[in-house]
Amino acid sequence: MASSLTDETAQALWYVGPGQAELREQALAPPGAADIRVRALYGAVSRGTEALVLAGRVPPSEYQRMRAPFMAGDFPFPVKYGYATAGRVEAGPAALRGRTVFTLHPHQNLFNFPADAAVPLPDNVPPQRAVLAANMETALNALWDAAPAPGARVAVVGGGVVGALTAYLCGRLAGADVTLIDINPARADLARTLGVKFAAPDAAPADCAPVIHASGTAAGLASALSLAAFEATVLELSWYGDAQVPVPLGGAFHSRRLRLVASQVGHVAPSHRKDWTHHRRLTEAVGLLADARLDALLAPAVKFGELARKLPDILAPNSGVLCPLIAY
Repeated sequence: MASSLTDETAQALWYVGPGQAELREQALAPPGAADIRVRALYGAVSRGTEALVLAGRVPPSEYQRMRAPFMAGDFPFPVKYGYATAGRVEAGPAALRGRTVFTLHPHQNLFNFPADAAVPLPDNVPPQRAVLAANMETALNALWDAAPAPGARVAVVGGGVVGALTAYLCGRLAGADVTLIDINPARADLARTLGVKFAAPDAAPADCAPVIHASGTAAGLASALSLAAFEATVLELSWYGDAQVPVPLGGAFHSRRLRLVASQVGHVAPSHRKDWTHHRRLTEAVGLLADARLDALLAPAVKFGELARKLPDILAPNSGVLCPLIAY
């Protein structure tokens, strides 16, 4: 049923040049018959991907594949980019009106959205934590790609949001011995909160299978390869944009018969592709956020009106911020 709402004005974040972002106003027509009107409550910035977008480091070969759902503009600039917004439904089908939902929508305070693409939040997943859903979906897909067995000795290299969520999911497997590995010793507290072990790279356990890499650095990838057991899979979750990344394929790489495999959330893992749609996977990811321990990943909220000004500092390589939370 179409809404009786009149035109309104919304504000959205746009990446407009290397290191530059701004809020832009746009007219918002009433939602169509198949749409809902969402007023944003909280959002999140994807540190790894959006840092590359802000820097203009999306390579031309990936301009189309890197388009986020419902983004506007074209790479490199200007683009309205982002994919983590939780909000309240103000208009649309009766079953959704008044509900809080997660949407893969760019950073915007008010927007229309296809009703069948929104994921209603369970009562035990608050909207602040729901913004982790896109990252949890990536972690879930990584779990399917890596396929650790119960009792596996798993190493996750890189204690950012995706790495931490992947370690958290692996740690839920019966008998799994999971270690989160990072150069930042402060990640030890995070690992303990999430119920997994922690180690610095020089103290990490050897002979792990699988090994999951999510640090976004060449040094981290080298560490991941060095920790892998005989015939183990090293799953690469990092995306490096236009950077050329050296990979140490000499030494014992061949004699240990290692497998270096890419994982990316744009496609459902082959093991689950027959039965799982993207929407079903996202709904599952939202449900997996029903654990208050995951709030440890959320940084103090930044007001949406201040986001453009603060974004370069938030996305700086050594900012220490895990999941930058946006409060609308």
